[in-house]
Amino acid sequence: MTRFPSSTLPVTSTDFLVIGSGVAGLLAAIELSHYGHVLVLTKDEATAGSSGHAQGGIAVALSDDDEITFHFDDTIAAGAGLCNEEAVQVLVEEGPDRILELIAWGARFDREGSKLAFTREAAHSKRRIVHAHGDSTGKEVVRTLLAHVKTLSNVRKFDFHYTMDLMMHDGACYGVYLLDERKKEISAITAKATVLATGGSGYLYQQTSNPPVATGDGMAMAYRSGAELVDMEFMQFHPTTLYLPGAPSFLLSEAMRGEGAKLLNIFGKEFAGKYHPERELAPRDIVSRAIVSEMVSTKSRHVYLDLTHLEADFVRQRFPRIYSTCLSYGIDITRDRIPVSPAAHYLMGGVATDLDGATNLPGLFAAGEVACTGVHGANRLASNSLLEGIVFGARAGKAAARYGKKIHTLPDRITNPYADRPVAGHESPAEVDELRGILRKLMWDRVGIIRCGKSLSAALEHLEAWGPCLTEIYHEKCGLELQNMITIATLITRAALQRQESVGAHYRTDFPEQSATVKQHRIQQIA
Repeated sequence: MTRFPSSTLPVTSTDFLVIGSGVAGLLAAIELSHYGHVLVLTKDEATAGSSGHAQGGIAVALSDDDEITFHFDDTIAAGAGLCNEEAVQVLVEEGPDRILELIAWGARFDREGSKLAFTREAAHSKRRIVHAHGDSTGKEVVRTLLAHVKTLSNVRKFDFHYTMDLMMHDGACYGVYLLDERKKEISAITAKATVLATGGSGYLYQQTSNPPVATGDGMAMAYRSGAELVDMEFMQFHPTTLYLPGAPSFLLSEAMRGEGAKLLNIFGKEFAGKYHPERELAPRDIVSRAIVSEMVSTKSRHVYLDLTHLEADFVRQRFPRIYSTCLSYGIDITRDRIPVSPAAHYLMGGVATDLDGATNLPGLFAAGEVACTGVHGANRLASNSLLEGIVFGARAGKAAARYGKKIHTLPDRITNPYADRPVAGHESPAEVDELRGILRKLMWDRVGIIRCGKSLSAALEHLEAWGPCLTEIYHEKCGLELQNMITIATLITRAALQRQESVGAHYRTDFPEQSATVKQHRIQQIA
């Protein structure tokens, strides 16, 4: 069987590495740029990640009738007893200054006259969501950060470079191994400190709001190197994505319900009030399960989101991207009800970090959806994700810079760790894609919104049967992503089996009650 050459690898060195170019990665890179040369790696184009797809906005206590304490209380309540209160305090206290910094860098948030415009989303007690171009907030924030990064001479970006694994020496991280798909060659990049900002893993599910790049790569490579992962069972399902057979999933922002959109079953009846007094603005996990329950009781594959009672010009102006996208599928949201169903959206768990993004591996930091500070608990409050990436991305960058000051030498001769492992070659890209499809359907059917021990055990048995797939080395990105998807899907399923209770986004029919003491579940592999 073909093998990679058994030899040392070509080595490139930099002061700092950032893996990922979403908001967390870009903020980390900006902070690191004050202390040395920074290389930003991303496996696709810079704007392909989840950050740019974020519609609703950023939750931040900046309005005249809001306070940091209110934002804190709402976040804690949504987290269902599992939030790290120190992390939440950092988020809500540092958030306002970070948003003002973005504005100073050129971010164009929507305004009402001279003041920022705010909307409300589920589980928020105040209208505190700032937004841009109606429903394109993430795109505007990424645009702003990329433009700022371009002004920094010591930050380089390598797009379409796939990071295979972390480079470890004596228990510390000194960089990464990189695959050049075109040449089928592996190289090494050494750095004083590495920041993981690779995003989440929502693409493990058949129905998802996430882009195809969200395959859990950063979590998987950190796990293989011995990093601690936490709360992997908490996958948040967004209540409303466009349901049209054959069409890709498209998120319908929670801000639509914040502005007054109603949920109707297929018979045109409102139902949200049956499940929670906050109706459409209940926490996401409750609304998602309410929709599933209504779909089951009406024997349908979707419900409707209805904005037709709102003024048409307001809807078009407030949600221009959603309006145009739905119109391309023949749905005029000012006149037509929108068929919707839930989809996998955001993983609250991830690589365990402290408040500065430090992991249990020296030299490795993490921020954004790949990381878990505990700020979201068991259920993320709407529009806290972009804020988390901004606040903790910057903190991780600063902490990585401090760590880097202590590192004076880097390895200059790297042995190929893959030399004695067989190269996968019998599967075609089409076969790999088929396996990915099987995995995604398995996760949706067995490890989805509503779970039980029987379904989780069946999923785990299937996933563990794919263990041999993890021993080979693929020289194509799709195969390496498949390995990471299998790894993270297995960890999510094991964690869901271990948590024998229902709390936040994790709901088990065989354990429907929440236990008296909610604790984090930690997972660690000794490399």
